[in-house]
Amino acid sequence: MNKPKTFGTCCLLLTIIVGLASLLTGCASMEASNKESLLIAAGFRSRTPSTQAQVALYNRMTPYRVERRTRKGKVVYTFVDKKKGVVYIGGENEYQRYKQLGLQQSIAQNELEAAEINQEAAVDWDWGPWGLWW
Repeated sequence: MNKPKTFGTCCLLLTIIVGLASLLTGCASMEASNKESLLIAAGFRSRTPSTQAQVALYNRMTPYRVERRTRKGKVVYTFVDKKKGVVYIGGENEYQRYKQLGLQQSIAQNELEAAEINQEAAVDWDWGPWGLWW
């Protein structure tokens, strides 16, 4: 026979769901923030749409993704942050620098993780009486 769910169980389930949703949103926000830091370091300029035409174009752009566009025969890369209401704009040189900085950051992160793994492996664990069995 099925028991009805208690109020406490429903509240706990709802709390867990809200917590997970917040965590996922926080991770996405951190990733966008990191991408923006790389764009700025690479020389991208931050612009806020000011005319109706710019706002209309801004609203059609994909948020949180670097996109390649052609404007008056020139290649332009854009990144839209809908939360801040800005567009990061750069040319080919800035984009290549952005990719280079992203690769350097990835390599540094991998080296850090490898160093942490090596450090953990180098620790002389004292297993006490269990050490005899291993």
